[in-house]
Formats: sequence, C-alpha cells, structure tokens
Amino acid sequence: MERVFNFSAGPSMMPESVLKKAAEEMLNYDGSGMSVMEMSHRSPVYEKIISDAERLLRQVMEIPDHYKVLFLQGGASTQFAAVPLNLMKSGKADYVLSGQFSTKAYQEAKKYGDARVAASSKEDNFSHVPKTVREDFRADADYVHICLNNTIYGTKFSALPDTGDVPLVADLSSCILSEPVDVSRFGLIYAGAQKNMAPAGLTVVIVREDLIGIARENTPTMLDYKVMADNNSMYNTPPCYCIYVAKLVYEWILSLGGLTAMKARNEKKAALLYGYLDRQDYYLAPVSKDSRSMMNVTFVTGDAELDKKFCAEAAKEGLVNLKGHRSVGGMRASIYNAMPYEGVEKLVEFMDKFAKENPKA
Repeated sequence: MERVFNFSAGPSMMPESVLKKAAEEMLNYDGSGMSVMEMSHRSPVYEKIISDAERLLRQVMEIPDHYKVLFLQGGASTQFAAVPLNLMKSGKADYVLSGQFSTKAYQEAKKYGDARVAASSKEDNFSHVPKTVREDFRADADYVHICLNNTIYGTKFSALPDTGDVPLVADLSSCILSEPVDVSRFGLIYAGAQKNMAPAGLTVVIVREDLIGIARENTPTMLDYKVMADNNSMYNTPPCYCIYVAKLVYEWILSLGGLTAMKARNEKKAALLYGYLDRQDYYLAPVSKDSRSMMNVTFVTGDAELDKKFCAEAAKEGLVNLKGHRSVGGMRASIYNAMPYEGVEKLVEFMDKFAKENPKA
C-alpha cells in the first residue's frame, strides 16, 4: 500500500527521508552493531547523539547561550505543573486562554498559587486569539503563560503579547520549528515533540538560566529544571530513540535551508488551503482571519452527516485523519512541516470534488 497523506494533529506524519534514515540505522547505528533503541544512554555513542541533538536544535532555533535545552518526558501536559512549580516564586501568574490546552495549563497552575485569567476568547468558542495590552498583566506576576498555536481550534498568536519585564512562557507544541522564533522574547518555551519534531514521548523545554534554581522545595525531582539541567537531561533514562529521531529532523530542517525556508514552505501550503476556503461557500472556516494557524486548518460543512461522509470518503483517497477534534467537530487538516505541498493540493482537489458531488439541501 502506498503511503497516505496523514493530516493527524499528532502524532503526525514524519519526513519520509528521516524515516528512511532511521530504518537504515535500525539494526546497526554508526557501526555500533546495535540499534539506538538498545544502547545504554550512558554509552559514549549515545552521549554523542544527545549532545548533537542539543547542538543542532540550538543551531536551528538560534537559541542564545544563556538558555538551557532540556530533553524531558511526560508530554507538554506535565509542564502545566512543572512551570508553576519552578517559576512561581511570589505565587502569582497570569494566563491567556485561547483554547483547551492553555485552559488546562491554567487549571493546573491554580493548584500551586494565584493563577489569574488575564484574557480569554472562550465566549467566542476560541475562534480567535484574545488581544491584550501590557496593562492586562500584573507587573508583579512571576510569568505570563500562552499557548502560541492552538491545535484544536486552528488559531495562532499573530504577535506576542507585551508583558514588559514579566517572563513570557509559551507552549509551542504544535508550531515549534515551523518558522523562526526569537527565543530571547521568552523566559521559557516548552513543546511536545509529536507534532513537528519527533515521535511521541519527548518534550523539549528551553528555559532562561535565571529562571532555573528557584523551584519550590516540594517540587518533585523529575520536574525540577535545575536537576535536569545539571544532569544534561540524563538524571534518569531519557526518551533515547525519540531524541535520536529529533536529531535527524533537525538535520533535515537544516538541509532544506533552516527555519526561514521552512516558513516559506509552510506559508505556501497554508495559502493554498486558506485561499480555496476563502473563494468558495460550501465550507465554512470558523477562525478569524487575523488568528489563523499555519499548522492546523479547521473547516466545516455545517452538516454533521456531511462532515462524517467527507472524512470517510477522504480516507478512501489516501487523505486520512481529517476529523476535527470532538469538542469542535467538522474537519481539521494539520499541515505540519512534513506534509508535502502535494498533499495539500490533493486535499483541495478532493474538497472541490466533494462539494460538487454532495450539494447541500
């Protein structure tokens, strides 16, 4: 069977060349006579893999020297607790609610201190990112938290909020590596890797050094950034194979021209899909144009049965995992880095064909 175009929101499709490289090295990595899956994380050969992965990520994202890169486990959801445990020095934090995951992060933070909603678009079903000004945030907050790209609703911050001197913390799970990011604008970035970076199981944290070492005393050891930084992400056995595949992905991105080239590729794909949505009236794109995600494109027919039929027939054409999140319905096309332009072309062709063959009553 031919490979399908996988529009899953995560775990998502991987670059084909990365999969082939991993397959070639599955039984014998770099002459070691074993798979990366089998080797000790304390061995010299693996220590080079994880150090190369960090070096390459720093290169790809142009991460300043005074930031630590941590390769962790537990998914981005574990960071919902780790962030307040590590950063809530005075016990205050402001949250911008733009979707389900920022809401979950806020609810978790409330367990550890005075977490406050600074802005929210919940009343509009998260169809846009809430606009803020500096005065919306408390000057004495320990940090301001956002989810930069909202996978479920298909929205993204078009500009970072102005938080003044208060550190900005951002969940970049579904948009990391899709375009250049000025890391120095953030106090901390975290991201689950399974959307744009690696298989599920790896979480990357990029944290400014002055925000390390201030965790509350009862912070679990495994969630303490200082412990992880002091041990080079190897306090315990890390997600070894995921880190190895992430390294291959970083190499792939660099081979294509880095994040500037990746942004151009992604903008071209998104323009094709949004362009089609904007010039027809069969499908509705519910997201405000100024908040549209480049990674996750949501749309509906307005008829639940037609939506269901659309997803079923699309799958027969090799266009899989287009069903929208259960809380939103409709369809969602996740067009991460690894999705080729041809996949979006085929999707648009199918959308047009489906609309003509399935007129609404």
